Amino acid sequence: MSLSQLGFSLAKPLLHRLDAEQAHSLTIAGLKCGLVKASQPQQWPRLKSELFGLSFANPLGLAPGFDKNAEVPDAMLAQGFGFVESGTVTPKPQAGNPRPRLFRLIEDEAIINRMGFNNEGHAVVRQRLEARRGRSGIIGINVGANKDSADRVDDYVKGISAFSDLAGYITINISSPNTPGLRNLQGRADLQILLDRLNMARAATVPMLLKIAPDLSMEELQDVADLCEGGAVDGVIISNTTLSRPKLNSRHANEAGGLSGKPLHQLSTQQLAAFYKLTKGRIPLIGVGGIHDVETAWAKITAGASLIQLYSALVFKGPALIQEICHGLDLKLQALGLSHISQAVGLQNGEVGK
Repeated sequence: MSLSQLGFSLAKPLLHRLDAEQAHSLTIAGLKCGLVKASQPQQWPRLKSELFGLSFANPLGLAPGFDKNAEVPDAMLAQGFGFVESGTVTPKPQAGNPRPRLFRLIEDEAIINRMGFNNEGHAVVRQRLEARRGRSGIIGINVGANKDSADRVDDYVKGISAFSDLAGYITINISSPNTPGLRNLQGRADLQILLDRLNMARAATVPMLLKIAPDLSMEELQDVADLCEGGAVDGVIISNTTLSRPKLNSRHANEAGGLSGKPLHQLSTQQLAAFYKLTKGRIPLIGVGGIHDVETAWAKITAGASLIQLYSALVFKGPALIQEICHGLDLKLQALGLSHISQAVGLQNGEVGK
């Protein structure tokens, strides 16, 4: 057992007695103070990836929401993640929605949140990234729009401008269900305007990814696929949290907000596979939603994901899950006689490699 997993095992009973947001704040504080120690992560040559002009040590990343303000990206890379995505960050600081707004669904290994893009704003996050300039490790920045913004498209343009020289990549988050009206930007006409504005503003050197909801219809998914073709974005992240509610067992099942964790896996993976087929694998995809073990990670990759992300499962299983998944993926490749993780991308869609 690693030092970080031992610490998690000891702290979990206490953390789970606290309000979920308080427990999260304590975890961030512990990482900042160096109280959460990581063992040297193992390297997996078969899992190394080259994507967006970046070199990923492994395909497993930390999804945004954990490190909203880029306070502990290096501490999380040290846990064994191949990359870390911080955010969502908006131009101006904002408090987010009223508390309580984060709920553990322990029986379902799920989370419901209605955070509302609570964050410290571009200037503070940029200052933190400036302080780590020159360090290794891929840090993506997830950008959003302020709730009271008069021009939300302009907020995304500001996000591109604020972080294009510091981020490994930038994610355009138009799929959070917790900012009223934000998901409307996924509609064909509004998305066309957004992508046109962003591509006029962005530096060619910074990869730009689009994060979409799992709740899109097939027609809406086709519209997004059409607009993302031809280099409009460098990749698509599938998916954000869902407003749908599969059968849940927790007392918090009826809370408003986006559902993440184990119950999201089937829906998000179906959408991922559908998008991969619609684009014939031409757009690199990051699969996120419900990954909680090796099998669910493998399902994302074979559905069409070149990279994957998780967050909610850490709340229930701790940091040992990171190395467990990487080791399991490596064993999967060995069993199939595959020499590289890219050869598994889209396997369940009848395609091997790219």
